[in-house]
Amino acid sequence: MISRVSAAAVRHRHVVLLLGLLLAGVNAAAVGFAPSLGQVLFSPLLFLALAALVLSVIVMGIRPASFVVLPQVPAFATPAPAWKVFFALGFLGPASGSAGTLVRATRAGTASALDVVFALSWLVLVALLLVEAWRGHEVQLRPGGIRHRWVLGSLTVPWEALPAAQVAPGADRPSRLRMAFAKPLLVRRRGIPWSRNELRTDGVDARFLAAAIRHYVRHPEQRAAIGAQAEYRRLIAALDRNGGSDEGNR
Repeated sequence: MISRVSAAAVRHRHVVLLLGLLLAGVNAAAVGFAPSLGQVLFSPLLFLALAALVLSVIVMGIRPASFVVLPQVPAFATPAPAWKVFFALGFLGPASGSAGTLVRATRAGTASALDVVFALSWLVLVALLLVEAWRGHEVQLRPGGIRHRWVLGSLTVPWEALPAAQVAPGADRPSRLRMAFAKPLLVRRRGIPWSRNELRTDGVDARFLAAAIRHYVRHPEQRAAIGAQAEYRRLIAALDRNGGSDEGNR
C-alpha cells in the first residue's frame, strides 16, 4: 500500500504539489483575512501536514535498483524520491500559517522585523523543498557523462574523467555515493553543488547506481546508446550476469 501511494505521488507529483500549494494559499488567506475560518482549517491541515511528514520518513528508505528511461534527454535517471514530495507537503502547512499570521499582523500594524524574517525564512525553505520535489530526478547517466543536479547547483562528470563510484563500507541503505576521479580537472561544478565528490542516492539503490557507472566506465562503446529502452534492457541483463548491484563490491 505504501509503495503504491509513493509511486502515485511521484508519478503525479506536479499535480500533488500544485494542490498542496492551492490549499496552502487558501489557509494563508484564511489566517490573514478571516481568522475564524483559519481556526476551522487549523486542525485538518495540521493532521495532513503531520501525515505527510510521517509518510516522508516511512518511504525514505525505498530506493529501487532501477532507472527511469528518458529518451528525450537522452538519459537513464534515478527515480524521483517520493519522500521529497511528502516532505514539501508537510512543510507547506506551517509555512502558510506563518505567512497568514504575518499578513494579519501587517494589517493590524503590529508586525515586527522578527515576524517578517521568520515568515520569509519559512517561505524560502518551502520554496527550496518544492523545487527539489518538482524537478524529481537527481542523477542522470547520459551519453556524455554523469549529471547530478539539485536546486542550488549541479555536478557534471564526463566519462573521460574516469569516475569511480564506491559505497561506504557497512552502509545498509546509503543515501550518498562516494566518487573519485582519475582526471578531476574535467569535472564541472556550477552554483552550490551538493558535494564535490558525492552523488545523492535518495531515490535509487546506491550499489545499483555504482555498478551502472562502473559498467559504462569499462564499456565506452555502449555509452552512445544511453537513454534508449533497448540499451536499458541490455544494461540490466549485463548487471544481472555480473552479480547485479554488487558488481565490483565483492
